Amino acid sequence: MVVADLHVHTTNSDGTLTLSTLPDAAKRASVDVVAVTDHDRTHPELSTPVAHLDGITVVHGIELRVETDTERIDLLGYGVERTDELDALVESLQTDRIERGRRIIESVEKRLDVELPIEPREGLGRPHIARAVAEVTDYEYGEVFEELIGDDGPCYVARDIPSFETGRSVLADACGIVGLAHPYRYDDPETALERCSELDAVERSTPTAARSIPARWTGPSRPTTSSPPAGATPTRRRSEKRDWTARTTGASVRRCDERWVQTARSRTPGYAVSLL
Repeated sequence: MVVADLHVHTTNSDGTLTLSTLPDAAKRASVDVVAVTDHDRTHPELSTPVAHLDGITVVHGIELRVETDTERIDLLGYGVERTDELDALVESLQTDRIERGRRIIESVEKRLDVELPIEPREGLGRPHIARAVAEVTDYEYGEVFEELIGDDGPCYVARDIPSFETGRSVLADACGIVGLAHPYRYDDPETALERCSELDAVERSTPTAARSIPARWTGPSRPTTSSPPAGATPTRRRSEKRDWTARTTGASVRRCDERWVQTARSRTPGYAVSLL
């Protein structure tokens, strides 16, 4: 049975793992396949859609935030092959992250009358800033979001992000699979799930989700299949569009970058993706 974590962030965005520490973390969690899906950024050390690092299969992915008519949602792209359009979008998003990070840092420093041990840079996210605030003040990490930099906080600064249509199109050209991330985190999960009619997959469950999508979910306008085996490698169709061919018939999902999580088969929190 292949065990996978299909949603991992590295230090390339707001995670704690590097590609050198990822294999050991995966092995400790008994994970065979890891998808690296950093926020709004491809990984500079992954040049192919799938790589093998010290016995661990690593799928090159990306998590992209996009704008819809109702709210902002996240898309997951798996099996990245860089295109000019994707590179341009990532560059634009990182430039915006630098400027947004600078504005948040300055706002927090002015409000709290402190100097934060952090500088604006590519890949910077609010978790980095929250950790910096907690390091030099009495605020706990979660309190920084609740009272300062959360979406309704006094120091919050919105990011410029692509529309759903633009983001989906760019990812569809560059990735083998494009799916919806953590649907039950959104203010309106049902509306977010309606977007799956234009996607290939949906993340069934996550460690923080209060509920998960059944293995056989009949979403809007597109039938689903049961949850696919998690260990998958890209192959070529005649049309040259990548497809995903599973290696085994039994797959489960665990997290390898934080705490170990039970398998998705038991429908306890874990990262699992279902094909639509």
